[in-house]
Amino acid sequence: MDVGSDATVNDMSNKIGKKHRAAVAKVDRTKRYTAGEAMALVKSCHHTKFNESVDVAINLGVDPKHADQMVRGAVLLPHGTGATVRVAVFAKGDKEREAKEAGADIVGAEDLFEKINGGFMDFDKVVATPDMMGLVGRLGKVLGPRGLMPNPKVGTVTPDVKKAISEAKAGKIEFRVEKAGIVHAIVGKVGFEAKALEENFNTLMDTIMKMKPATAKGIYLQGVTVSSTMGPGIKLDANAITAAHG
Repeated sequence: MDVGSDATVNDMSNKIGKKHRAAVAKVDRTKRYTAGEAMALVKSCHHTKFNESVDVAINLGVDPKHADQMVRGAVLLPHGTGATVRVAVFAKGDKEREAKEAGADIVGAEDLFEKINGGFMDFDKVVATPDMMGLVGRLGKVLGPRGLMPNPKVGTVTPDVKKAISEAKAGKIEFRVEKAGIVHAIVGKVGFEAKALEENFNTLMDTIMKMKPATAKGIYLQGVTVSSTMGPGIKLDANAITAAHG
């Protein structure tokens, strides 16, 4: 056993633990923050060396088991996500050429199908022209569980591949309510200015609030929490958000 190495690891763990506890102590658990306050606090609580994502968890008063209460969509964040997005496109002929010219990372048809079916997953988003969905649909068991199946509702099944690729790379995110009624989404990186994070968040909330199902009963927006990847959760004032975006 390398005692020196163990001591170094323990020392690093203690330092990380101390920084995390200090970050947690900055958050008032009894307070419900405004979006601006929350984004500034997320940045203040950041204590790691890497540029963490800023995540939001939005608790909605819907039952996604009912199709008419499914909240699903996509939104182009004004300041992007801060991530490099690799786009795979299923297209042929002129649309294949258009996709390549638009900056797609990989383009193909049957050849791309075989690569993905064989385990290739070096991409973050999949776009397909409508005529390709018969082929792409056969990859449902591969793409579906990863949230990568193209869908016309979020603009990833479209003849306008140029627009779809441009938006994906510019920071268009997809969201979908989960079984527990929660939407998880990324609104940027901790390296962003707090104002940019707030504007991304407000754009997301505008979209989600407008998507309230007519059949949803009671309070639609029940809670919102924001955090960096390794940071503490910060609860926002859901009533204020509803008033601003409802």
